[in-house]
Amino acid sequence: MEPVIRAVDDDFLALPRLALADAALSAARAAGAEYADLRVHAITTQLLHLRDGELETSVLDRQIGLAVRVIVGGTWGFASHAGLTPDVAADTARHAVGVAVTLSALNSEHIELADEPVHLDATWVSDYRIDPFSIPSADKVGVLEDYSGRLLASDGVDHVTATVHTVKEQTFYADTFGSSITQQRVRTQPVLEAVAVDADAGRFESMRTLAPPTARGWEAVVGDEVWDWTSELAEIPDLLAEKTKAPSVVAGPTDLVIDPTNLWLTIHESIGHATEYDRAIGYEAAYAGTSFATPDKLNIMRYGSPIMNVTADRTVEYGLATIGFDDDGVSAQSWDLVRDGIFVGYQLDRVFAKRLGKDRSNGCSYADSPHHVPIQRMANVSLQPGADGLSTADLISRVADGIYVVGDKSWSIDMQRYNFQFTGQRFFRIRNGRLDGQLRDVAYQATTTEFWNSMEGVGGPSTWRLGGAFNCGKAQPGQVAAVSHGCPSALFRGVNVLNTRNEAGR
Repeated sequence: MEPVIRAVDDDFLALPRLALADAALSAARAAGAEYADLRVHAITTQLLHLRDGELETSVLDRQIGLAVRVIVGGTWGFASHAGLTPDVAADTARHAVGVAVTLSALNSEHIELADEPVHLDATWVSDYRIDPFSIPSADKVGVLEDYSGRLLASDGVDHVTATVHTVKEQTFYADTFGSSITQQRVRTQPVLEAVAVDADAGRFESMRTLAPPTARGWEAVVGDEVWDWTSELAEIPDLLAEKTKAPSVVAGPTDLVIDPTNLWLTIHESIGHATEYDRAIGYEAAYAGTSFATPDKLNIMRYGSPIMNVTADRTVEYGLATIGFDDDGVSAQSWDLVRDGIFVGYQLDRVFAKRLGKDRSNGCSYADSPHHVPIQRMANVSLQPGADGLSTADLISRVADGIYVVGDKSWSIDMQRYNFQFTGQRFFRIRNGRLDGQLRDVAYQATTTEFWNSMEGVGGPSTWRLGGAFNCGKAQPGQVAAVSHGCPSALFRGVNVLNTRNEAGR
């Protein structure tokens, strides 16, 4: 189906955007700023949650405000306000200048921005078909009730939760270089989980749907056009019943074929965060750790096997971190992080691009609220498929005794993004190149470079899928960003597998 060409909503366009920009930027210059930018930022969110077919949570929230950043004498200043009048914008700009002047005595680094072309009167809208906020809440609840009922009607399913989280984000950006940019994007996250309880044994098993969060609209939830809900909801009860009776895994080195529905999270934690430049030079050390991928390793370190090619991409279709322009006014791009297994790139904003000696930022600045400072955030970081067009079945056929891992669940990684452990939703034993029933209690464990160097095969484009998350956290005060990660199915040799039940002492 052809995409719908959408426009920014009229209510956002009706805001006095140009007047706010003129007031804020003029006041900042008059107060002594050598650079200033204004961001008008509106975020509308809705969360609907059902338990056993009954509505449990319904929350609709809208936040809007303006933010002004300035540079005075090489020092950042920032201020924000919920009011959207020219007088408020001017006062906020003067306040930001005052903050910069106050902080200048503490600043040890002269702030400079990498160059960027001027983007005048630019507009960008994400590619969604049905605005989720145009659908009555009762209709949304009705869809979740229907999906929940299909699962609850099946033998062996004792409980079902159903959740849909939708977001519409609108921004206007203007700076003293002359850029002025208006953007709107939508994202949707539907999840259903079925639970089977074994009262006699005192334990339970669960299984979630595999539909990823996506930069699509309501079309990702209703009907089977985007995701085949009919098939997956019909399959889950049987898969869950099999899981409850499956044998526990035998720990030890194991060949793994990992599905994109699981591998995206490993990419996020072990590559996405590790290649954030601010983390690599220690700016994140107090909150979320640093990175083993330090600048001295750039263009030298073997991150993984020669078939490993990883890109950062702000342009990929339906990516959660896809945008026209970032919060530094930099246009979206795609670039290499790992090429032929070698670590070759970082994710950068305009300040860190200048610090690294780059001519231009690759567009990784983002703030999750009008009241938060833009910081360097992750692009859609993705493992590229192989050119030989292997299917998932082809990869499985190469394994004599191993495990096929499907769906994400819990994870753990150290503060340098090096030692990690991941579990999943579904695990299938591989015997002699074929699937042979499910396993339970599986986790895989490795160091980042050990794991990616063990990758022996990657699937072709037909296996490539986008996964992702709404809730990537970073910074102090904490900020949350949505990001997608694409990847094919992939084959890894000799990865250490743990039995989680034994590890827990059960």
